[in-house]
Amino acid sequence: MKGLDLEKLQAYLDSPPLTATMFAGGRSNLTYAVTDGTNRWVLRRPPLGHVLPTAHDMAREHKVLAALSRAGFPVPAPVVLCTDTEVLGAPFYLMQHVDGKIYRDAGGLGPEQFRELTFTLVDTLADLHSLDPAAIGLGDFGKPEGFNARQVRRWKQQLDASRSRELSGIDELHARLATDIPAGGPGAVVHGDFRLDNVLISDELTVNAVLDWEMSTLGDPLSDLALMLVYSGRPLLERDGRPISPIEIPGHPSLDEMAARYAERSKRDVGDLQWYVGFAAFKLAVILEGVHYRYTKGQTVGPGFDTVGAMVPALVEQGHRALEGH
Repeated sequence: MKGLDLEKLQAYLDSPPLTATMFAGGRSNLTYAVTDGTNRWVLRRPPLGHVLPTAHDMAREHKVLAALSRAGFPVPAPVVLCTDTEVLGAPFYLMQHVDGKIYRDAGGLGPEQFRELTFTLVDTLADLHSLDPAAIGLGDFGKPEGFNARQVRRWKQQLDASRSRELSGIDELHARLATDIPAGGPGAVVHGDFRLDNVLISDELTVNAVLDWEMSTLGDPLSDLALMLVYSGRPLLERDGRPISPIEIPGHPSLDEMAARYAERSKRDVGDLQWYVGFAAFKLAVILEGVHYRYTKGQTVGPGFDTVGAMVPALVEQGHRALEGH
């Protein structure tokens, strides 16, 4: 299996024969379901090529999962971290397999259920941001001071490392974001890519586990909120052959309702989100452009990558509109 040598993994774990399948939908780190016939795990490893030196850090993901699991926040408990690249060609870690359903849209839920699920997602994000990083062993997981400025620089570097075509307006958007960067309030554990399809949901519509912590750090919690809102409002789904946004699905709360729910649960001021939404659109544009870059280089695994690049220009436009108050 591409990216996963089961014989070497079996020898490393000293386990019975292993079987594995790749999870569909991943756009960055590669994720596999692994079993020895009795135990079930999930394995995470970096993509096959083209990453920033600091990206896809398996040790960081393992650390945040361990801390959040101990704190009682819903994440898969990590099992083992392997930094020996001789095993799979890259560092990796195993975590417990958690049951649950991933919703990319309403998934057959009625409007009231979908509304409840969306608010549960918002509440989970607020609960994450309420954790004291130092108290749960993540006091050194990042530097909240200057977080927004570093993010603007970091994602410009990622853009420069992933350029394969001209993108109208994206450099101008970065320049506008860089001219008026919010200082931000007290730092929190931020997920970095918080959205509905990064969460495993139970039959009772509760959260079993939040997944995909590769971009987590200590930073400005409003960055997570803004990115969740951008995901909710962008036509990144497809139904009946046309792109739609989650907010178009019956029952989905408005973006203002989501922000108000977060403010109520977290007790944080969300009165000025314009810059954060503009930056979230820029960040998501750069992420998708990186996926498009890897697709053009033949470094992606799985279906669906051929359409990712087409999503980028609209996100750039949205970033500009957000900064203008629209």
